[in-house]
Amino acid sequence: MPRKVSSRRDRKDVSECIIFLGTGGARIVVAKQVRASGGMWVAINGTNLLLDPGPGCLVKSRTRKEKLDATKLDAILLSHKHLDHSGDVNTMIEAMTDGGFRPKGMLFAPAECLESDPVVLRYVRDYVDEIHELREGGHYTIGRVTVSTPIRHQHGNAETYGMVLTPSGQGPSVAYIADTRYFPELADAYRGDILILNVVFLTKRDYDHLCVEDALKLIRAIQPKLAVITHFGMTVIRAKPWEVAAELESAAGTRVIAARDGMTLDLHLESEPTA
Repeated sequence: MPRKVSSRRDRKDVSECIIFLGTGGARIVVAKQVRASGGMWVAINGTNLLLDPGPGCLVKSRTRKEKLDATKLDAILLSHKHLDHSGDVNTMIEAMTDGGFRPKGMLFAPAECLESDPVVLRYVRDYVDEIHELREGGHYTIGRVTVSTPIRHQHGNAETYGMVLTPSGQGPSVAYIADTRYFPELADAYRGDILILNVVFLTKRDYDHLCVEDALKLIRAIQPKLAVITHFGMTVIRAKPWEVAAELESAAGTRVIAARDGMTLDLHLESEPTA
């Protein structure tokens, strides 16, 4: 059950976009910061969401040419406990709440992020208005957006969920397939206008992450208006992600782009992504 602490401050509408504060995945890429690992800032239907704030999220959000103001966040969401997805969650909770002096916002995370193997420190939990435990088949309301977690991922022993963000009324939906081994049920679970896939490996490995071949299967099955690959390991980085995306686009018959650190993607697809 959510825990109520205090009322949120009024929210200001913002441009609808996804800002990629980091596109690196896998431990070596993150440890060496070959690519940044700050997660994604999603501004959708007047609601500001921060997804998977890995190491460097705060720095990346504040060193952009157009700085992001964490106090405008409505919620922070973790797909799972691994540090490349959660390393800055406590820092960003403090930033969202003015160091805890102005409690606000919501936190969404799998139960083990809060209980059995907690990555969210207990003292910062009092800084947010509500805490929700993500579950398979869950539906949650944040401002004018519904967030669903349709299926538990196969990602080792880490409790992991992707997310589908659906704005109330008109507007594009965003499906985010977080870290997982490929399995066919993913395609039915993640129908969205924009599909974001964490693609760590270039070729298939016996490991709980998607490879390029897996991404192609999912893009073909889901047929989004746009697919975005991100969260790259070294094999994809060496292969040049933009070239990998071009090959996926040719094979899938669907527009595919590779995310770049700092990239801003217009959710209505009315302009090209900008760095």
